[in-house]
Amino acid sequence: MTLANQTKLVTVFGGSGFVGRHIVRALAKRGYRIRVAVRRPDLAGHVLPAGNVGQIALVQANLRFRNSVDRAAQGSDYVINCVGLLQESGRNKFDSVQDFGARAVAEAARAAGAKLIHLSAIGADSGSSSDYARTKGMAEKAIREILPDATILRPSIVFGPEDQFFNKFADMARTAPFLPLIGGGKTAFQPVYVGDIAEAVANLVDGKALPGRIYELGGPEVLTFRQCLEIMLAEIDRDTPFISLPFPIASLIGSIASLIPLLTPPITADQVKLLKSDNVVSKEAEAEGRTLAALGVTPTLVASIIPSYLVHFRPQGQYARTGKAA
Repeated sequence: MTLANQTKLVTVFGGSGFVGRHIVRALAKRGYRIRVAVRRPDLAGHVLPAGNVGQIALVQANLRFRNSVDRAAQGSDYVINCVGLLQESGRNKFDSVQDFGARAVAEAARAAGAKLIHLSAIGADSGSSSDYARTKGMAEKAIREILPDATILRPSIVFGPEDQFFNKFADMARTAPFLPLIGGGKTAFQPVYVGDIAEAVANLVDGKALPGRIYELGGPEVLTFRQCLEIMLAEIDRDTPFISLPFPIASLIGSIASLIPLLTPPITADQVKLLKSDNVVSKEAEAEGRTLAALGVTPTLVASIIPSYLVHFRPQGQYARTGKAA
């Protein structure tokens, strides 16, 4: 923490979410003043203890309403956008949040004279058949036009407390007769720890890396979908069997489940499209030094983190003896 940091204001859009909370915590440790911009400040009080009294402020901002976005970014030295959707629900659509919303944040950052850090995703492609990847790609394209010196971070699948991958399948393993291996479970991931993403962002705000680049963030190991589930099952000491689901069948199930009111589908047809391509750091990014290492972060292993938050999925809780070797 330095005195210079205390004079800088960082606005974090989506700062109360899974990734956003960790970013706020990392910035608070370094002494920055932080403005957390969220739709419902009354539900975001849990981020305040991450900093000292008065260090973190909550402000209302809705990406659909440009005036609220401009107001939240005003006076900022840095603007960080980590708002995103894994699946659509109600009025939360990929186009409105990940494309239109990202454009609004970029334009607000430009108007405020602030530097922008935008969280995208590996696989972002404006020409993708997946709405998720398409809108991520469209947002990147717009941001490069609005703020050429903006920094874009593309993480692989993110893990950590309250993630929506390991937690989701661990919960399914407690009651489901089987776990689905979409496309045979061969899709490759490079799981990245949420805390590593937060450190990367904080290092960028510290000025420890080159701005205006697209970085791809992955962990130290490449794992298939099946391997990820096997690691999870070993940790929660369960032997739920797998069943292979071809992509067409998985897509049909996702489409039907999405039509049922009040049901959160275990997987959507759009997510099935994403699983048809590997989600790993590209060879180009590695060769050009656009990875976590270039941002001063040593990637964290999955096995070193998930025991801390998957323990309650074990049959007898955290004190149960597991089948793993001691």
